[in-house]
Amino acid sequence: MDDNEGRPQQASGATGQPSDEEHARSVSRLGDARALRAYAHPVRMALIGLLRSEGQKTATQAAELLGESSGTCSFHLRQLAKYGLVEEAEGGTGRDKPWRAVAQRTRYPSSPDDPEVAAAGDQVNAVFAQQYFARLMRWLNNTQDEPAPWRQAAVFGDRILYVTADELAELGARIDVLLDQYLDRLVKPELRPEGARRVTYLQSAFPDVPRMP
Repeated sequence: MDDNEGRPQQASGATGQPSDEEHARSVSRLGDARALRAYAHPVRMALIGLLRSEGQKTATQAAELLGESSGTCSFHLRQLAKYGLVEEAEGGTGRDKPWRAVAQRTRYPSSPDDPEVAAAGDQVNAVFAQQYFARLMRWLNNTQDEPAPWRQAAVFGDRILYVTADELAELGARIDVLLDQYLDRLVKPELRPEGARRVTYLQSAFPDVPRMP
């Protein structure tokens, strides 16, 4: 999963602020159990995703897009700021103050030694899985209303593989290289070709666990 521990943090530009290219590849790292538990909330994850894909928003604007109250979004944005995941942007006051995502990705250890951190990471993964399933079901429920090119381009299926742990890790890294060529479009809308849409590309590969008798 893309939000797990992996690539190194990108360096900032000469001005101290990351360039657009650096921001597109920037990473927030969470290794504390309290921070991970705070992050494991559907509204907070939705807010982070919104700010990363749509740019800075006020609590009111975010509430309208997410179907939440402005008070709820304001509270959760402050909680995200407490753990360094979002920050206030310039302009506005109160709920008219815009917020921005500090980085485009969040990563946390995939196999920490601390069992409390491991449990909190599992909690984050469970919320992610629930959100991914909800997005997938929205697509499946509306597939027939979509243009034929998008129905044909959408990827839905699975493959059964016999690989070692090292081979699976290498496969994930190779897929990341392919996906990275589109990262700059997250922060530079002018790079998006005509007809481009926001797409959720899910990555999920794991050993099959035998069923209990």
